[in-house]
Amino acid sequence: MLIFLRVLGESFNFAINALKNNLLRTFLSLLGVTIGIFSIIGVLAAVDSLKNEISGSLSSLDNSTTIVMRFNFGPTDIPRWKWQQFPDVTYDEYQFLKRNLPDAKAVTFTQNVPAETIKYQDASSLGVTVQAVGSEYYDIEAINIEEGRFFNESEAASGSPVIVMGSEIAENLFGSIDPMGKQVRMYGRKFTVIGLLKKEGSSMFGPSKDSQVFVPVNVTRRIYGENNRSIFPQIMIKPEADVDNAEFLAVLEQRLRTFRGIKPGEVSTFFVNQLKGFTEMIDNITGTLNVIGLVISGFSLLVGGFGIANIMFVSVKERTNLIGIQKSLGAKNKFILFQFLFEAIILAIIGGAAGLFLVWIATLIASNFTGDFDFVLSFGNIMLGTTVSALIGLISGIIPAISASRLDPVEAIRTGM
Repeated sequence: MLIFLRVLGESFNFAINALKNNLLRTFLSLLGVTIGIFSIIGVLAAVDSLKNEISGSLSSLDNSTTIVMRFNFGPTDIPRWKWQQFPDVTYDEYQFLKRNLPDAKAVTFTQNVPAETIKYQDASSLGVTVQAVGSEYYDIEAINIEEGRFFNESEAASGSPVIVMGSEIAENLFGSIDPMGKQVRMYGRKFTVIGLLKKEGSSMFGPSKDSQVFVPVNVTRRIYGENNRSIFPQIMIKPEADVDNAEFLAVLEQRLRTFRGIKPGEVSTFFVNQLKGFTEMIDNITGTLNVIGLVISGFSLLVGGFGIANIMFVSVKERTNLIGIQKSLGAKNKFILFQFLFEAIILAIIGGAAGLFLVWIATLIASNFTGDFDFVLSFGNIMLGTTVSALIGLISGIIPAISASRLDPVEAIRTGM
């Protein structure tokens, strides 16, 4: 163990001397490793940050949450012209599934309606995102109520004029006034504020709940009707935790096909989407980005590897006499081999550390320019960058190290004189 520490210490000193004595040459040789590590870890950090943001945005919904609608989340074999003619899901279909779908923990009907202006006395909020949902939406998506409550099943079924507000909308309309029990105007009628949501911050997937309001879906059904193609109704379903996912989806599709009178062999005129499929699609996209980044970065690392090999061959030539003296004093081939291998690894790690430093600087700059989207250089990526650097040094230094270890001591001393 002591001899390895001694070899490591000497190798570190030789690596530092190489940097000091041939600064420009060493800098240019290590530049490939620096750029390669910067490229690889930069791409991985960006992809990881994107995945973290997506996971945070979707964290309020369970991956098993199922959405039935006339659109599909991802690619489909059904021609575009055909699925564009699919009918919207209806409130009657929602009620049918609610009564007849086994293993469903919660079922709700929602509508994506246009933004609306909300007024309270002289104050108003323009372009507010209105979420028209049923009462069981509260059981499907994690909605954090800071004050008050969400509307109940009776209020949802009757289309009571009640509203649950995001913190940003409440602040715009009421300022420091407690909004609970106050009445606001929307759709030409009065709505009573019964709930206030906790502040959650911005989201990369559209507006956060801070700038949204929730109203019973039967309010908007009366306003927009059932056959308005500009409104996108959905049936959201959360299955029981221990249910077989494939069987649940099969039963769901078959029940709705039966309700619509779709014959065997005919294409279903609806799509059953699951967030699990959406997250898998995101994983595929980020995986592809990682592969592209690795391929591009590989060329830089290849150049960096040749640069380190060049440094080590020059180092062997410059220290031929010293190698001969060490061997004549009893140094074994293994000692010389490890000495040059460690030196190559240390040089590569120095180049990689410079690349990681540049990634860290880039994440700080990018985070400042992208607001609430945080670019993060994780500890795992730092360790990966260091490991890749060490491997590049090991591979690049193996041939020079072997050639140094095999030098004849007499010839080495004579050549170096």
